[in-house]
Parts: sequence; C-alpha cells; structure tokens
Amino acid sequence: MTEFDPEQFDEKYVHYFEELETAYSNAYNQLHGQYDSEILRAIDRKVLSESEPVYLGEGEFRIDLPEERVETVRAAVGDPEQFDAVLEEFRERIANELVRTFEFD
Repeated sequence: MTEFDPEQFDEKYVHYFEELETAYSNAYNQLHGQYDSEILRAIDRKVLSESEPVYLGEGEFRIDLPEERVETVRAAVGDPEQFDAVLEEFRERIANELVRTFEFD
C-alpha cells in the first residue's frame, strides 16, 4: 500500500515516481493485444511520455496531454479515429490504475 498525500503529489516525480511508472505500465499491459500495437506504442512513447498526471481531489486523477504532440502523432499513425479511441482508453486506464494504486477505490 502506498500512502497518498495530495500535497506531495505536486512533486509527484520525487515522491511517487515508482507508482506513476507502474500505473502507466499496467495500463499499457491491459491494452496490449486489444489494439494495433503500432498505435499503442506510438501513444505510449511519443504522447504519454510527455503527459502530466494531475490529482483532482476526492480520489480522482486526470492525465493531461501535450496537445502539439498529440496532433503530430495522430497525423503520423494514419488512423485518427483509432488513435483517438486508444488514447482515450489509455488515459482512462492510467487514471484508474492511479486510483487503485493509492487505494481510493
């Protein structure tokens, strides 16, 4: 169990780096095999690597994205509809993993 302190989340990469890394990895593993692996990898390596997890309060998280990067990668993968679907699912899974990791559920 990881004790969660909202104030420490402001410096999340100092206090919660391992938990964040695990949440992103678990989300990736959940989606692996369900979606086109090229799109999944592109999102993971080129978009989510620059994302910012945000604690909203009351046990909720949001994953903010670098919009310029999203547009660039969306154009490069060639299937914008699938890209958007995978990206949204990935973000939701990461947020859910953070909720689970910090035992808010």
